[in-house]
Amino acid sequence: MLVAALTVVALAVGGCADFTSEDRQREAGAFSPNNRPSGQAEPTPPPETPRETQPPPTGPCVDPDPAVIATCLASTGGVMPGDEQGEVTVVAERTTGRIITTKRYGPQRVLGETPVDASGDGGLIDFAFSPTYSQDRLIYAFITTPSDNRIVRLAPGDVPKPILTGIPKGATGNMGAMFFRSPTELVVATGDAGNPAAADDPSSLAGKILLVTSFTSGASPRPAVVASGFGSTVSLCPNANSGTIYIADQKATEDRVQVLEEGGPKVLWTWPDKPQIAGCGVAGGNIYVSTTRTQRIEGINEPTREEPTITAPVVVLDRRYGALGRMAALPNGLLQVATVNKQVGIAKPTDDRVFRFLPSGGGNDRT
Repeated sequence: MLVAALTVVALAVGGCADFTSEDRQREAGAFSPNNRPSGQAEPTPPPETPRETQPPPTGPCVDPDPAVIATCLASTGGVMPGDEQGEVTVVAERTTGRIITTKRYGPQRVLGETPVDASGDGGLIDFAFSPTYSQDRLIYAFITTPSDNRIVRLAPGDVPKPILTGIPKGATGNMGAMFFRSPTELVVATGDAGNPAAADDPSSLAGKILLVTSFTSGASPRPAVVASGFGSTVSLCPNANSGTIYIADQKATEDRVQVLEEGGPKVLWTWPDKPQIAGCGVAGGNIYVSTTRTQRIEGINEPTREEPTITAPVVVLDRRYGALGRMAALPNGLLQVATVNKQVGIAKPTDDRVFRFLPSGGGNDRT
């Protein structure tokens, strides 16, 4: 599903976005086969200048760091890669309700937009592309409204259509996550809306892992509750190869990473110092988390039948980009990470940003 999604978004970005004439000329090559006389040997093009050594464009939103692929964003929500190399990103602007795709040196293109209530930590929380996005251009968005948190469906030229409503909203604890596990199953993680008791209340949709299978607008059946008891800033990081789902969240006494098993969630590691885990991703045999307060990426080994023991977290990135929000992992081991400096950190002129990062030495490197 992840590879398919990357392909769909890459096609959408490549087919519609105008990434400067310089990019087009480089991708087209120096010669066209239709203009070469028959029998003439194909000329050898000059060596290509690496992207990082090309003169950058000028302007207030040019970040000198070659790992930064999106700049001058509003405070961010969910993020996902837009191609298999991780050079393109798709990111939610939590406070504006816009879903933006871009790459280094831009430009930015809006794929979808919805009104949101961005008070507290609410707003455009996360998004997921329809499994048939190449045909229907539908995007599902997890948003905060003045009355609740909900899932809506975005279609080009149409108003947002509600798919699941009534997820409790609070002054805090609104941040959740979602992804399509299959073409007919949308897995949704909800925060506790600032009320830990609601996470354990079977009548509440707060602090839960939900399985949404009805995508028609209007009155929808109540989704199945897969697991309960989650705190705030709940993020999901599925292993695309095994189908295993890991969950990171913040509780009153600790931050933690859990694995979703048949009998319920099982705790893999806890952080009593509460670094404010905001995102997680699985890459190279490791589970990585991004933190807001300590501004780090840390990794623990992904447990296997052969190596079930979790080793202590290893810091693989420390205070380079400020406060970190959501992250996403690619099959090639790269991570895309969004910053939240405009929300809680010290914003620089090019914040907020998305950067690419290739971990090494985090947890148990099996690559």
